[in-house]
Amino acid sequence: MSRPYDPHSFEEKWQAVWEAERLDAAVEDPDRPKKYVLEMFPYPSGDIHMGHVRNYSIGDVVARYFRMRGYSVLHPIGWDAFGLPAENAAIKSQTHPATWTYGNIERQAASFRRMGFSYDWDRTVRSCDVDYYRWGQWIFLKFWERGLVERKKSAVNWCPGCKTVLANEQVIGDGVCWRCKSVVEKRELEQWYFKITEYAQELLDDLETLPGWPDRVKTMQANWIGRSEGAEVDFTVCDAAGEPTEQTITVFTTRPDTLFGCSFFLLAPEHPLVREFTAGTAYAAAVQEVVQAASRETAVSRTSGEAEKLGAFTGRYVINPVNGEKVPVWVSNYVLMEYGTGAVMAVPCGDERDFEFARKYGLPIPPVVVADDDPLLGELQGVAERIMTDVPWTEAYDGPGVMVQSGAFTGLRGGKASEGMRAVTEWLAARGQGRFAVNYRLRDWLISRQRYWGNPIPVIHCPECGLVPVPEADLPVVLPMDVDITKGETLADHPEFYNTTCPRCGGAARRETDTMDTFTCSSWYYFRYCDAQNSSAIFDTAKVAYWMPVDQYIGGIEHAILHLLYSRFFTKVFRDMGLADFSEPFTNLLTQGMVKKDGETMSKSKGNVVAPEEMVARFGADALRVYILFMAPPDKDLDWSQEGLEGIYRFLGRLWRYVTEVAEQEDAATGDEGATALRRERHRVVGKVTEDIERFQFNTALSAMMELLNAANDYHRTAAPDVRDTALEREVAETLTLLIAPYAPHMAEELWREVLGHRASVHREPWPSWDPALAQAEEVEYAVQVNGKVRGRVSVPADADSATVEAAARADERVAEHLAGREVTKVVIVPGKLVSFVVR
Repeated sequence: MSRPYDPHSFEEKWQAVWEAERLDAAVEDPDRPKKYVLEMFPYPSGDIHMGHVRNYSIGDVVARYFRMRGYSVLHPIGWDAFGLPAENAAIKSQTHPATWTYGNIERQAASFRRMGFSYDWDRTVRSCDVDYYRWGQWIFLKFWERGLVERKKSAVNWCPGCKTVLANEQVIGDGVCWRCKSVVEKRELEQWYFKITEYAQELLDDLETLPGWPDRVKTMQANWIGRSEGAEVDFTVCDAAGEPTEQTITVFTTRPDTLFGCSFFLLAPEHPLVREFTAGTAYAAAVQEVVQAASRETAVSRTSGEAEKLGAFTGRYVINPVNGEKVPVWVSNYVLMEYGTGAVMAVPCGDERDFEFARKYGLPIPPVVVADDDPLLGELQGVAERIMTDVPWTEAYDGPGVMVQSGAFTGLRGGKASEGMRAVTEWLAARGQGRFAVNYRLRDWLISRQRYWGNPIPVIHCPECGLVPVPEADLPVVLPMDVDITKGETLADHPEFYNTTCPRCGGAARRETDTMDTFTCSSWYYFRYCDAQNSSAIFDTAKVAYWMPVDQYIGGIEHAILHLLYSRFFTKVFRDMGLADFSEPFTNLLTQGMVKKDGETMSKSKGNVVAPEEMVARFGADALRVYILFMAPPDKDLDWSQEGLEGIYRFLGRLWRYVTEVAEQEDAATGDEGATALRRERHRVVGKVTEDIERFQFNTALSAMMELLNAANDYHRTAAPDVRDTALEREVAETLTLLIAPYAPHMAEELWREVLGHRASVHREPWPSWDPALAQAEEVEYAVQVNGKVRGRVSVPADADSATVEAAARADERVAEHLAGREVTKVVIVPGKLVSFVVR
């Protein structure tokens, strides 16, 4: 009597065996193809959740599959361990963030082991370990040497909840913090930046080299980089008396063809000229009101179409270079200092925000590009001088059309990439008043954080020498462990840390007390996995050359801009440093869907969290793994179903019973006609599962395994014992065990070693082979419909053409009855499946 399926009797046993055998250790083997499979490393926030289970189960199936296909596989794990959640949790629990972080890492590691994830644990990295973050400091110094580090004072995003600054990419939605959702404020601070803009064009261009990335992610990155082609235009500044000066203000515009429609000029409230123009004047008070109001708004709200447009005249003018007109200079809240030059030539006839502003403050709206079907064109066509200063429109028009009231350019086609745009820019360039230009939405990456639990920035402030990088020989700058964050302390409150001497002059100096954005830690960790134990270098470039780039990266869509963009930037800098011979870190990217319950995201506040540990305790790790992979394609959201998990548990039980029964039976006959069909199904399913796993269709691969199990059980139950092909049945039992191994590794190992009697691990066995020719059926069954209802079934040769299939369907007795006396108006044949007659 075979023993029943009991995952708790063997799952932890095999986990211990695998670790002792170092079954999943990665080896650089030049004689084998390599596969680097990586899931985004987790933040140690506490117990694992179903999102973790799904993400890491996907990666584990891929890693185990490719090991069986003969690849040398690198499948590591680590923790993104610095950051605000650890500080906030430590404050709440009155403990040190290191205690909280390392405790959670231990709990998560135990959970990952219990799930049977096949990691090379010897390569584990924790970003809060000194032997990891010292190399983050080394990277900072190397970026400094290459001119990619800058410290400057500017208006920055300040999160009052997290009490630190945020990069532009970390301000989301309606101007809130990506982590705590507090409304973000603007503050003037001196901060550290990585000059990612130096790589803006390459980051954009190389998206075309990533066919293995979802189009959605590439579009999000392209939009964030935001390349715009246009012109820079120089406006001459007039003094307080209205006379031209030598001073100019440069603006970037994508529509130089509309310059003749510039009726006012805008400065961002943060622009340094605002104070210069208005200080001590009658205009200062009104302008200051706009400046103060803008400081209370987020960049997102200021630039949204719904926001109220606020403005004030500065009392000053600039001269439009195309017509010599004096244009009034205003300050407005919808112009941002960080975009373009912080100055805008306002063309209200062609920009909706400018249009609304002009209507509100009674400013002229002269038309300069008119649509071909606009009645206004009949009145203005060919008119070079301005005769109309206010359009009879209810909104701006930014499309293509004919240039009017535009001097010598009147009559040309206007619009983006138009002849008018080129002609105006060439005219400006010839006079030294403008030039063709490209602008990017992307801004340099602000990496300063005014928090304790992070990687210290390796810089010293010396009153004599200025900013001095910490010498490489003095790395790491160790994060002190005696800072009491429960009292709100940071490194700036720790004189034992910041008091130091200058490495150049030897005088008293002060260490930088900001720490680095945690995304600097996650932007290169996948390199370190290639050589995680190296204490003398960031990594061995030969090992990186073997493993990198990552072949398959798996993680959430929420990282489409932040982490993925920064990682691409780091990789390109590493390449330019000679540390890598490739430009992109991740060849293929899968963004997995969420695990929901009743259509809603699982969260403690909603009370709908399903704890993985509870499910493992009831059903075992294998059942949970298989369930999470079966219920939906990996890139789609999954709605949790307890009944679905119970169904998968029963499926594993059926598979267990079949293999154990086959293993216990004695050798018998060589088979009958039923054996031929089972053999064919075995080859078909192996081919199907292989193809589906390669396509990341894990759910349909499991469906195919279920079909093979059903066919095998049918044969085992119906074939007479004296003709049953027991050798084939064993082959099918072993095939099923091999196919299920990446999904249910514990059960497969128990069946392979203990039930089927093999010595070596199932996970070191080669993937089962198949012959496409043997998978082909001699006949195929078609369902036959008449007006949408199934009226019969016919079998035809597998290679039958459409005419033969239709003739066989018409010849079926039941089908013929429903066709008799009716006109067939349409015949649809779905190869191998269906014949559908439409009759009247």
